[in-house]
Amino acid sequence: MKRGMTQRELAEKVGMLGGNIAAIECGRRSEANLTLATAIKLCDALRVRNPRKLLDSDSETSAD
Repeated sequence: MKRGMTQRELAEKVGMLGGNIAAIECGRRSEANLTLATAIKLCDALRVRNPRKLLDSDSETSAD
């Protein structure tokens, strides 16, 4: 999912470390380990209305 921001910028928006964002993107940190609060923050920051889009690793589409 592309939103034109760096991992660092996204991390700052959701209150995480950049390394955690990288780990999620690379699959080193599974979505099963995300808290609901963090998933909601990521959805908000990425303008994703459907959380399943956030977790769908095959999706490169824009937000619904």
